[in-house]
Amino acid sequence: MMAVLKREEENVVVRGGDVHTLLGKGSEFEGKLTFEGQVRIDGKFSGQIFTKDTLVIGEGARVNAEINAGTVIVNGVVEGNVRATQLIELHTPGRVKGNLETPSLSIDKGVMFEGSCKMESTKGGSPTPTPLAAATPPDLIKR
Repeated sequence: MMAVLKREEENVVVRGGDVHTLLGKGSEFEGKLTFEGQVRIDGKFSGQIFTKDTLVIGEGARVNAEINAGTVIVNGVVEGNVRATQLIELHTPGRVKGNLETPSLSIDKGVMFEGSCKMESTKGGSPTPTPLAAATPPDLIKR
């Protein structure tokens, strides 16, 4: 049994470094979570999450929150919008119901995702939109 838990841990925590905070299995928390460093949630969380660092949602976790983070790694269930400035990874058997906004997205086969995704580079701002006259052939523009 111990080897299985260790193996699951290796699959879930895919970023280097130590987990600074852990909401373990069986824990339930409601409110606003702000942190530095890597946090892993294996229990239930409801509310808002803010960080510039890494949030790992473990297999079996249930999170109902608006998430703003640097990196978000999902292995459990998330309901709510997720905004990441660096990366969002969705791993099997993860499930996400909400909108994603990130410059980089990875979704494993078998993940259930219901929502929309907006991907833009956070460096250099958004591209300049093309004026309508330049994008439309001259014969189609009404004068």
